[in-house]
Amino acid sequence: MAATPASSERTLIDVLRLSTDYLAQHGSTSPRLDAELLLARALDVRRIDLYLLYDRPLREPELAATRELIRRRASGEPVAYITGVREFYNRAFAVTPAVLIPRPETETLVEVAVERLRARGHHAPPAVVDIGTGSGAIAVTVAAELPHLHIFVTDVSPAAIEVAHINAARHGVEQRLTFVEGAWAAAHAQAQFDVVLSNPPYVTTEELAESSRDVRDFEPHLALDGGADGLDAYRALAASLAGHMSSSATLLLEIDPRRADQVAGVVRGVFPDAGFTFHEDLTRRNRVLEANLP
Repeated sequence: MAATPASSERTLIDVLRLSTDYLAQHGSTSPRLDAELLLARALDVRRIDLYLLYDRPLREPELAATRELIRRRASGEPVAYITGVREFYNRAFAVTPAVLIPRPETETLVEVAVERLRARGHHAPPAVVDIGTGSGAIAVTVAAELPHLHIFVTDVSPAAIEVAHINAARHGVEQRLTFVEGAWAAAHAQAQFDVVLSNPPYVTTEELAESSRDVRDFEPHLALDGGADGLDAYRALAASLAGHMSSSATLLLEIDPRRADQVAGVVRGVFPDAGFTFHEDLTRRNRVLEANLP
């Protein structure tokens, strides 16, 4: 941190202010929030408790722990990787550098999936798969929202599967998830799915190279890089699904709103008779592609 008050004056609010200023000077776009989250982590208290304890002097071990966390954030490391947790759909998910940090826009995919699965009823439980699960945020959340449901979970990364296991156990749905390591739908041999969920990599290689250091230097490129046009993962996923979709199956994909029509074209190339619907996120941009097979 920058210059600090004398030791006897280093209250919690002093450290919070200094940390906020320091992070603002080192590239954070949300310095106050970052400082609050990291200080709460260093002190092992809730974020709201910071303002109940604002005039408490901090001991040297607490100052040292805070300095280290603030230093890491100032270097560009995302807060979620520093704290090891990210909130998603009102649940706390474990995250590590092996997985993409869950984003709020992905909640749109969860909302649409829960709505469609509820509409199917309970009489014949559908075969559901989350392909490229990462942290497991999508599958775990859908399973938590729909207690009758069983979901297959796939990722090519064994480290990601491990994180997804942790989150499934944390939220009490581990017994209703089947984890399979492998690429795309090919990992499931002859399985037939009624509902397929996926948030594939869709950042172009050029966009990734020009993204913020938080993303470019810390998040796994495997979960981000969609190739020159951002569509490589959709092509691979769609091709792998041929022969794995039941009649009247539904495919739900998170997409970049700028390439919504192109993604639909990729899926149409494999499933020419599918019907397509786009779903908007909170910014009113097309964020989810729904493809329904006849």
